[in-house]
Amino acid sequence: MSQTELAVNFFVALFALIDPIGNVPVFAAATAGGYARGRRVLAAYIGAFAAALMIVVYFSGLAILDFFGIGLPAFRIAGGLILFLLGLDMVRNDYTAQFADAAQAGEIVDDMSYARRRFERLVVPFAMPLLIGPGALSTVIIYAGEAERFGWGGAAWGVGVILAVCVSMVLCFWATPLISRILGRIGMAITVRILGLILCALAVQFIISGVTDVIAGIGA
Repeated sequence: MSQTELAVNFFVALFALIDPIGNVPVFAAATAGGYARGRRVLAAYIGAFAAALMIVVYFSGLAILDFFGIGLPAFRIAGGLILFLLGLDMVRNDYTAQFADAAQAGEIVDDMSYARRRFERLVVPFAMPLLIGPGALSTVIIYAGEAERFGWGGAAWGVGVILAVCVSMVLCFWATPLISRILGRIGMAITVRILGLILCALAVQFIISGVTDVIAGIGA
């Protein structure tokens, strides 16, 4: 497989796992009541965080988890539990109204302050593990290993792919107002609840995969 083919495959896999288009309703719910510039700055913060995190993982990989004595199965289980709680909250409660009320409470005085404070609330669980979860991090590690044979050129391609995916994510989130107008409040609420159900199922799958790996390791 050539460098170009590896980069294309890496981009497709990572974009599909992060699924920025599918997560637009959640971003819309989390930024309801905010001004356009504040939402754009917040999207840029999330994109920068995601890029920095994945680049660090790309170059350090399993060494970070090994340093703390954490295996990928445990990481999958922990990420799955957090995702399940988020998904359950989205299904049972008015997730959109929850964030809209917070945005209208008068605590945000300007766009930059809005972006900073909302980013602090969304790092976990929105940025991680909803966007950058065990699947995305595992994919980054796997493709980093595949790119090793290309040397620094492969590393540069990998970083380029990560940045391209994060830019695409930011652009999708910038288009949130348009998507929100098309769906309306009721449509957004329905979409978020459906996504919450999917997240719960995805979280259970993460947990099952982690437990299966643990059992397989014990039996080995």
